[in-house]
Parts: sequence; structure tokens; C-alpha cells
Amino acid sequence: MQYRHLGQSVLEVSELSFGTWLTVAGGVGREQAIRCIHAAVDHGITFFDTANEYGGGEAERVLGEGLRAYPRDRYLVATKLFFPVGDEPDRGLSAAQIEKQLNRSLQRLGLETIDLYQCHRYDKETPLEETLEALDRAVKAGKVRAIGFSEWTADQIEAAAAIGASRELTRFSSSQPQYSMLWRKPEAKVFPACAQHGIGNLAFSPLAHGVLTGKYAPGQPPPPGSRAASDEMNVFMESAGRHYRSDYLLEAVAQLKPMAEDLGLTMAQMALAWVLRRPEVASAIIGASRPEQIADNVRAVGVKLPPEALERIDWAVGAVVTWG
Repeated sequence: MQYRHLGQSVLEVSELSFGTWLTVAGGVGREQAIRCIHAAVDHGITFFDTANEYGGGEAERVLGEGLRAYPRDRYLVATKLFFPVGDEPDRGLSAAQIEKQLNRSLQRLGLETIDLYQCHRYDKETPLEETLEALDRAVKAGKVRAIGFSEWTADQIEAAAAIGASRELTRFSSSQPQYSMLWRKPEAKVFPACAQHGIGNLAFSPLAHGVLTGKYAPGQPPPPGSRAASDEMNVFMESAGRHYRSDYLLEAVAQLKPMAEDLGLTMAQMALAWVLRRPEVASAIIGASRPEQIADNVRAVGVKLPPEALERIDWAVGAVVTWG
């Protein structure tokens, strides 16, 4: 495993991090999920990402339980808030909501401090100043070490940076955008804004909801047990900028397989190496339903794709990419 600094924060994160949305919210059993968490640690992954709403809070509980077998200095925990948790109607980034949800996340995780606390989305109903001041108080109280956000626009990033500088509040350290060979929107505006303000990026869905593993074939039904075969888990595939199950897209992706084989890589390893080629990316967040998937993904760390391989990738999938 290799490690990178998360923006200008004190946090150093593994180049691959482990996300709990697929593992816990996706229906993987508790014992199997904990085996995956342990496999991640054993392969050098130190950064674990979750959210209060994943599985109605169950993801935080399982992650906390799984990590309890290791010394606290072996791992970093990131969680998020914005969406309702379970049947509760509360949502957003108000000061009251941040205080309440932060305390509940700490309790579910069994921790005294969360390493990275993230705004899961931007809250248009709450003044940005109120959100930033509440997050600053959480850091100063020792409940949070660093703060971040997910899926904010460049304009929202700029506005937060200006307020933070003018009021000497805790600055954001991380951005968590969707980013993959097939979804390149952050390259246009988000990556430059983050670079300007010392913010690192944690790329989620680097395998494009599993499409870049090559498991889905054009004209064929999704394999049993796959994300696309689950009514609960395939919502993002259906609502993506392009339909990730379309034959047109899958035919383009199929052209990546011989390219990966020429490099001695699996398609997943090549896709992860492609994401990690960007200096703006501190870590790529992977999920797993089986420990052996983690072992396979970790082999992408340190792989440098040659320029000609990057050109071939663009030629193969350029027509189906969602750009900024």
C-alpha cells in the first residue's frame, strides 16, 4: 500500500480506502462485512468511509465493531451527514443537526473522535456560514479532526473557502466526488477549485458502479448477486448521466479488457490505476462483498499507466464518458 496526504490536512490516507455503502447497506451479512473490513486493514488500507444514513446507521455500527480489533492509530474513520437516517425526517446541515448527528455517529462508531466529518451534499436551506461555524466548533471541541464535503460544485467550494478565510474557521480538507473512466465531471471545475484551496479528493465509485470490472456483458442479463441485479442497489446505475446498463456503453467498456490484459492487469486494477494517476486524488474508495476482491484491488496501487495506454482507453470509451 502507498499513502498520500489528504489536501493540506494532517491526515495521511491509503491510496485505496474502504467504503461501507456497498458492503453493509448492500445486504452483505454482518460477519462477512467484518471479514472484509479486517481484510482491508490487513492489506494496508487505513482509511474507512461511511455515512450515518447507510443502512439506517447500521454501517457505522458494523464499521466500529470491525475496527475495534485494531489499535486506534491503525485506521482513520470518515463519516457523513445530510440525508435522513432511517425513518427520521431530519436532514440537512443546520447547527442543531450537525451537533445531534455527530454525537449519534460517535456513539454508533464507538469513537471519541471522527477523523473526517463530511457534508454528504450541499444544503441550500441552511446558511453556509451556519454550517461552517458548527463544523468549526466540532473540530475545536475535539470531536472531529478534519472536515470535508461530497458532491459540491466549484462555486460552492469557492464560497466556503471565502467564508472560512474571512472568519478564520476550520478549512475543508477533502472533497468526495464521483470519479471514474466513465464519469469525468470533476476534472473540469471541481479538481481545479480543490487544488487552489488545498483540498484533497476521495474518489467514490472509481469502478463506475462495477461496470469497469467487466462483469456486465452487452445483451446479457446481469450476473446473479451483482449490483445491477439488485433493485435496491442499481438505482445509481439507472440514474447515471448515461445508462450504465446500455449495450452501447457496455460494448465500449468491453474493449478495455484486452488493453488490461496487455498490461498484465485486471479491468478493475486498470480502472483504479487510472483514477489514481491524478495528483488531485488522495484515495479511491472501493467496496467489497468478499475479502478476495480487496486483495485483487490492492494490486492496482503503484501501477503507472503508460501514455499509450491512456490514449487507448480514451479511444475506447471516449464516446460514452460523462464529461463536465
